[in-house]
Amino acid sequence: MKNKRLGKGLEALIPHINSEDEVTHMENLAEIEVSKVHVNPYQPRMEFDPKGIEELKQSILENGIIQPITVRRIDSGFELIAGERRIRAVKELGFSKIPAFMIEVESEDQMLEFALVENIQREDLNPIDLAKAMQRLQKEYGLTQEAVSKKVGKDRATVANFIRLLKLPGIIQESLRKEEITIGHAKAFMGLSSPSEQIKLWRKTVKQGWNVRKVEAYVKNASSGSDVKKSGIRERKSPYLIELEDKLRTLLGTRVILRFFEGGKGKIEISFFSDQELERIIDLIHRSEG
Repeated sequence: MKNKRLGKGLEALIPHINSEDEVTHMENLAEIEVSKVHVNPYQPRMEFDPKGIEELKQSILENGIIQPITVRRIDSGFELIAGERRIRAVKELGFSKIPAFMIEVESEDQMLEFALVENIQREDLNPIDLAKAMQRLQKEYGLTQEAVSKKVGKDRATVANFIRLLKLPGIIQESLRKEEITIGHAKAFMGLSSPSEQIKLWRKTVKQGWNVRKVEAYVKNASSGSDVKKSGIRERKSPYLIELEDKLRTLLGTRVILRFFEGGKGKIEISFFSDQELERIIDLIHRSEG
């Protein structure tokens, strides 16, 4: 087996630990026993791709463990806050030690918050697990989407859009988790209000391999056709108005449709999917007025 080394240049920065007494400082970087690291009970990631673990193992063999895990001390050793993929990989490789940051955690609530925030900030969490982590921050801490956005370093519209994914039928969420579809597909499905219609379109998308543009066009045509039949609305959108519609969607972080009637009249439809999202949209509109 190749030398079980750390990342280049990192080994000189990490003191070897011979006893627990040597680990005393907050955010102390050290090399700890893998066997003493316990899993994180608040892990927001639901699944770990075996292929991804294999790729990580190969990377560790080639380059060492470049990024330390993060743990807190407990009586029986250490409890993982972030880095479960790395722990799984080094265990399978048979490593006995791993570099770790040790931080102090004052409560179980703070432990949950650390775990959620760290995972949300990572780029490899799938969209559904990411959305559920954001939602947990909202529900378990009573945070607004604005507060969540500040904690995780993402703008509020992004947070709102991720949480909206959880309104989709479970079969579509699972398809997104498995990467059968992209987040772009999922957002397009939300343009249909009926779950049965969303599932019908999802099946067509997966079966025929539709790209996001194809799905968006389908949704636009379906919505326009339905509204024309029900209300006599006449569609006559110019490229400028289509661009304006897109700008409003980006600004408000939700579905926005401009409708036009005879005589130059029309309406703006702004969709929301929860009381909190309605409050967010109203707040955005108030800000723009100011």
